[in-house]
Amino acid sequence: MAHNAHETVISIGKPAGFTGGLEFTDLTYSVTSKKKVEGKWVSKEIDLLNRITGYAPKGCITAVMGPSGAGKSTLLDGLAGRIASGSLKGKVSLDGKETSPGLIKRTSAYVMQDDRLFPMLTVYETLLFAADFRLGAIPIFEKKDRVEKLIDQLGLSSTRNTYIGDEGTRGVSGGERRRVSIGVDIIHGPSLLFLDEPTSGLDSTSANNVIEKVRGIAESGSTVILTIHQPSSRIIQLLDHLIILARGQLMYQGAPTDVPRHLGRMGRKVPKGESSIEYLIDVIQEYDQSDLGVQVLAEFTRTGMKPPPLAGGGDLLSTVARTPLPSRLANKAAAKQSAASGKQRLHLKAAGIEQGGGDDDFDRSIRSPSWSGTPTGIMQTLRFTPSRQRKETKAHNTMSISSPGYYAYSSEILASTPTPHSSDYTVNENDYLTPGAASYLSPHGPKFANSFFLETWILIRRNFKNIRRTPELFLSRLMVLTVMGFMMATMFMNPKADLQGITNRLSFFIFTVCLFFFSSNDAVPAFIQERFIFVRETSHNAYRASSYTIAGVITYLPFLLLQSAVYAAIVWNALKLRGPFYYFLLVLYVSLLSTNSFVVFVSSVVPNYILGYASVIAFTALFFLFCGYFLSSADVPPYWKWMNTISTITYPYEGLLMNQYQTDEVFGSTKEGPITGFGILHSLNISGEESEKWKRIAAMLGWAALYRVLFYVVLRFFSKNQRS
Repeated sequence: MAHNAHETVISIGKPAGFTGGLEFTDLTYSVTSKKKVEGKWVSKEIDLLNRITGYAPKGCITAVMGPSGAGKSTLLDGLAGRIASGSLKGKVSLDGKETSPGLIKRTSAYVMQDDRLFPMLTVYETLLFAADFRLGAIPIFEKKDRVEKLIDQLGLSSTRNTYIGDEGTRGVSGGERRRVSIGVDIIHGPSLLFLDEPTSGLDSTSANNVIEKVRGIAESGSTVILTIHQPSSRIIQLLDHLIILARGQLMYQGAPTDVPRHLGRMGRKVPKGESSIEYLIDVIQEYDQSDLGVQVLAEFTRTGMKPPPLAGGGDLLSTVARTPLPSRLANKAAAKQSAASGKQRLHLKAAGIEQGGGDDDFDRSIRSPSWSGTPTGIMQTLRFTPSRQRKETKAHNTMSISSPGYYAYSSEILASTPTPHSSDYTVNENDYLTPGAASYLSPHGPKFANSFFLETWILIRRNFKNIRRTPELFLSRLMVLTVMGFMMATMFMNPKADLQGITNRLSFFIFTVCLFFFSSNDAVPAFIQERFIFVRETSHNAYRASSYTIAGVITYLPFLLLQSAVYAAIVWNALKLRGPFYYFLLVLYVSLLSTNSFVVFVSSVVPNYILGYASVIAFTALFFLFCGYFLSSADVPPYWKWMNTISTITYPYEGLLMNQYQTDEVFGSTKEGPITGFGILHSLNISGEESEKWKRIAAMLGWAALYRVLFYVVLRFFSKNQRS
């Protein structure tokens, strides 16, 4: 490897004894930012991750730390396959085999910073539904047994039957909720566990309890990677491996106990009584705020070249520049030889690397993060001893049931992971279909643990349980329609056989249609709240977006029918309506279905319920304007005809009028003569043919299906918790 007199490149990455885990090389992620310079917008590419090379040992907790804006969450998202295709560059290996994001997502779990759980489910129910989704078609008693063991492992036995709760409902504590979130994602025994700020918002005791439970998960054989901000001293003692970042660059990698040694080689001494990790981050921020920047610290981490001292700052331990580890130690054989050779040990002492004697001290110096590897890093295999002894005899995963659909993730399976042809580590939802990946997955189960129909059934059961626990959502709609039905019945009762009576009936029909449209508006906040749970659950293939869409439709059907039937029964006789009652009821029912589908689709597109309400109200006004009540379809200007076509109010309004007036019965009279039902339809430019009634039903069903398909497309392709 070429180098000059002032710089020696070190090529040491993972140490020897590295028994498996996650390795990553040259991870780079850039975004384009626009900045106004001298009145002109200039595009500039910013590196959120800059050639990050490192590893996370199996059976250990790896903590990603750093100042604000360091790139901690970005690195976590990149490793978890949550950065969009083509954006993240580099290579990621799992247990020594280069892997792909599709496989990472299936063999890992990602616990988000926010606990997105259904508030009206108990701890046990939440974990049991997670087991239904992730464990496949194994016997229910085995799922329940695993849930009970997990509840005990997470220390949730006392809150087993307590609701999760939210701002309006008292439930479990913050620390317990965080542990439930972890349990939901580890129910299937993932080989990799990612946690984004698992202690955020928790008191010190709750935070320590959470990390203790995470430590137990790591000791069972999983690779655990988490981001954490300002951990307490107790939590630091539970961590095994640190990755410290700043400005998207690697500042340190290694054991927490080796941080003072790292600072010592920089010429810094940890003040008495101060945390070495906090002091290192303070030093990083000092350089960041100086003219030198953190680049010199990143260079020190990669090459061992000592950073220049800050002007007026820094407590130099020695004025002698330390020489980087010789390049001849960049292979395992040379490392062993140097460990056995006193001459080599003396050479290291002379170089300023080793400050004391003994093989243990030498081992620690070799493991120092100052030589964690170049960006192109040739991963060397030097001796590695975790900060605590791990019980390697424990099985990596205890889940080895051979039932169909059951995911038996194990170290042996992961070891056979195929190597993708592309060097880019990027997200690809269909990665499991690529050559090589398919051959790996086919013996071990499909992408999803359950079939489409079983997923749909599980989702329906959960939907009904949530509705039963929160009946106000549908009861409020039913109450509104019931009250409005009585008001309409009393206001328009016994219409007169004259022009005013006809006008009153037309007003009743248009108000009824608009009332049914507005009654679905409360679906906006309901789905927006649920969307976050959907994103979390589907990010690692708990179920399909299609099964979620179908389950939502099926869940709504009986409640929509009940609402329609109550309203129809109240107004039918009071207003002396004619035509088949079943058609009147069917129009109301399908109208509710189509408007509900429209509102749900809008709620899937907007970012929050305020914009959702505004959008629904705006479209309601437009649909109302072009439905044919103010202007008949024949009088609508040609350039606005399309609005009359897409209006979901047009079809139920015309359908109700056809059901009422497709007859020769007289409804009033003028000087010109009697006004028949067909005459009223003709004046409104509405067909009097019987078949046209059913075309309106078909049109409403078509729009309902289209909005549900669009809803599915948004969920499937645009509702991913990914960076672009």
